[in-house]
Amino acid sequence: MDIPRIFNIMESAHRIHNPFTPDKLATLGTALRLAPGTRVLDLGSGSGELLCSWAHDHGIVGAGIDMSPLFTTQAKCRAEELGVAHQVKFTHGDAAGYISDEKVDVAACIGATWIAGGVAGTIELLAQSLRTGGIILIGEPYWRQLPPTEEIARGCLARSISDFLLLPEFIAFLSRLGYDVVEMVLASQDSWDRYEAAKWLTMRRWLEANPDDEYAQEVRAKLTAEPERYVTYTREYLGWGVFALMPRP
Repeated sequence: MDIPRIFNIMESAHRIHNPFTPDKLATLGTALRLAPGTRVLDLGSGSGELLCSWAHDHGIVGAGIDMSPLFTTQAKCRAEELGVAHQVKFTHGDAAGYISDEKVDVAACIGATWIAGGVAGTIELLAQSLRTGGIILIGEPYWRQLPPTEEIARGCLARSISDFLLLPEFIAFLSRLGYDVVEMVLASQDSWDRYEAAKWLTMRRWLEANPDDEYAQEVRAKLTAEPERYVTYTREYLGWGVFALMPRP
């Protein structure tokens, strides 16, 4: 079980696999008013920075599940590095359909809502692990401005314009699902840059170290195309944020 190899290559040097910087992640943790002992579940936990940094800074405990063996190993190493391996546990596995044995205070899926067929399905999945009065975290793209053509939407790596909503429409959609939006932290263009541009150097270094790999041609094509694609499309049109939700009584 693994994610496509191109993502393991492009993001192998990332600690955060979304358009958040460490400062943005810290802002989110502070905004949620996390208390020591808060139990957090992270589906699609990547390299574990959310759980590890919050365990270090706020004393939370929790578990993360991710399909990438590489990222799961990196998460365990990060927990050791920060001295929080006794507080957080990482499992290599499929987060789709995962329900915690013990109810949690915060149930998160940050940038991996495909695990349950989209935002609504993922919120429904997370809710099954949530204690009464707990918080759901969803990380998801939205349109900063509506693409004028389907071609531009595809340039943002969306299948179509209908894949995402403008921010006011997305907030309204979450409300219609029966949730109060109680916090949000949004990526900036600068934090998008750190997520996307860092991939380019990683790919270049990988190509230098693996010139004869059977995957080298695909990585070369990706590196050649990505900088122009990103600054033309994603950087201008696509936003991203983490939204904190509480079910209405």
